[in-house]
Amino acid sequence: MWLRELISNRFLLTGVSSWLWAQILKTILHALVTHRLDLSRLIGDGGMPSGHSATVSSLAVAAAFVYGLDSFAFAIAAVLAVIVCKDAMGVRLETGRQAAIINEIVKAFDDLSTGKLSEVKLKEFVGHTPIQVLAGILLGIINAVLLHLFIFP
Repeated sequence: MWLRELISNRFLLTGVSSWLWAQILKTILHALVTHRLDLSRLIGDGGMPSGHSATVSSLAVAAAFVYGLDSFAFAIAAVLAVIVCKDAMGVRLETGRQAAIINEIVKAFDDLSTGKLSEVKLKEFVGHTPIQVLAGILLGIINAVLLHLFIFP
């Protein structure tokens, strides 16, 4: 019973499917740019479009369709979406930039020493540019609207 309720939850399915579409598109776009298929992008952070932004924006749109723009559910989802999108462009983007610089510093020290430092490399793809976040938001909105029109009318 609980599993049936879980897998038929329109809000969960909307958010998860938006994330899935974003990750698939991110993997395809990354392959087109780098000319190599990197399947780790299917679950990786960073890149175009933002899976985080797609997920939370689709959840907010789904709440708006079901409960209305004046509802508590929409308010929570919208505030969450703003926080997540802002964080993706702010702290997480800067974290990735800092990781890239630290990785370069470690590489420079390695070139001068025994080479033991570069065994650990910080993850650089953790945040998003404003364009990547905007693309994720648009993807989330489109996915939520299509699901509302055709799957959960």
